[in-house]
Amino acid sequence: MVGYLVFLTIYIGLYSLFALGLNLQWGYAGLINFGHVAFMTVGAYTTVLLSAQGIPIIIAVVAGIAIAALLGLLIGMSTLRLREDYLAIVTIGVSELLRLIALNEQWLTKGSFGIQRFPLPVDRFEPNLLQKYLLIGILTLLAIFAAWQLWQGLRSQWREGKEIQGKSYQPTKLISLIVWGVLGLGVILTIYINGSTALLDYNYKAGLMLLVLIAVAVVYWGLELLVNSPWGRVLKAIREDEEIARALGKNVFWYKLQAFMLGGAIAGLAGAFYAWQLTTIYPSNFETLITFNVWTMVVLGGAGKNSGAILGAIVFWAYDALTRFYLPKLGWFNSSEEGAFRVMVIGLILMILMVWRPQGILGKKEELTLGK
Repeated sequence: MVGYLVFLTIYIGLYSLFALGLNLQWGYAGLINFGHVAFMTVGAYTTVLLSAQGIPIIIAVVAGIAIAALLGLLIGMSTLRLREDYLAIVTIGVSELLRLIALNEQWLTKGSFGIQRFPLPVDRFEPNLLQKYLLIGILTLLAIFAAWQLWQGLRSQWREGKEIQGKSYQPTKLISLIVWGVLGLGVILTIYINGSTALLDYNYKAGLMLLVLIAVAVVYWGLELLVNSPWGRVLKAIREDEEIARALGKNVFWYKLQAFMLGGAIAGLAGAFYAWQLTTIYPSNFETLITFNVWTMVVLGGAGKNSGAILGAIVFWAYDALTRFYLPKLGWFNSSEEGAFRVMVIGLILMILMVWRPQGILGKKEELTLGK
């Protein structure tokens, strides 16, 4: 059970990174990217190919992030001056193009045979007892940071509710905040207790889990600083009405390009963790479905909220884990029907959410309308 929860935590972490990149592009800048997996593909293959040639992993990761950002630059330079639907079409095409290149250029990517036996981070790290407790200490700091961010988010929701309602506050809203606080704290404690147990009985996956959680914390913290800075406020203004931002003297194209490149770079980092988690990568690992999975996460959690992107990843993978575990026990479907049923249910959940709370769990309505 501990091993499976570590596996689940790694996927939640790397998809949180992936969702944070898309949320920056769409939730904050209003850029519709239906080919987000392209950046993950570039990040994964660049990291793996360079590290396999003997280049230090950290340099390979930085190169993967840089090339993913460069891809964002190339796409953005050619499409961001056009209407939004052109960007959506081009990104889908680029993601499929990169997947087909990975499938057919065997001299570079080994095609459908995939790339195997590439260097992995912390693979050869064998910590002693003191080092294990140091790793648990780092995990403790991450848990404290997560709990603090949860408290900050709940307090912000409380203040916003008080401003809307005046001096009174609806009891249902208070109950909702308490429920979300208890659930959030439960998730943090579950990851912390399970992660501490895994780190005491250290293996590669436990080390990778800690690495991805550190990456999520750093990227989340950095994005929070950015989106709450003047730069982030300009992005929100562009999202709502770029003509007004342009009239105020802002270089709309340049801000869009920056957001698109940074979102792509974050997705490139997620691609490196994706490759390390799989330990063998194939072109089929980067199909378009991955993009729409991350769109589901962002919509579920709430566009324009970094915490919403992470919450969406948690909800998505919790649903995935529960249905994979319990559906076979019901005996209602065979293995192929189970997959179709799970997709159908997540689609139904999205439909209900669009009617009941179109802004997502943590989002605001104005964050989803994007000024359109």
